[in-house]
Amino acid sequence: MDKKPAVNNRLRLAIMLSLTLGLAPFFPEPHIWGKIKWLWGGGVGMQPMDYFDVLLHGSPWIFLIYTLVTLGLKKQKPNVETRK
Repeated sequence: MDKKPAVNNRLRLAIMLSLTLGLAPFFPEPHIWGKIKWLWGGGVGMQPMDYFDVLLHGSPWIFLIYTLVTLGLKKQKPNVETRK
């Protein structure tokens, strides 16, 4: 059984979520970028809703990084079934 289509679908989903929900709204700058800059500047004046916003817009990027890392680890590890 080939798991390649499932992996490709997961990667496509992660990329699509990161480029849509992860960056929306796009203008005048991506929303997550503004929140990261705000946090980097000390987060002065941030309210609980702003932290939730960072979580909401940052979760697709965490999912994308997780997907890329797991794909990279799977490519490094030899497949046990093919070694037989």
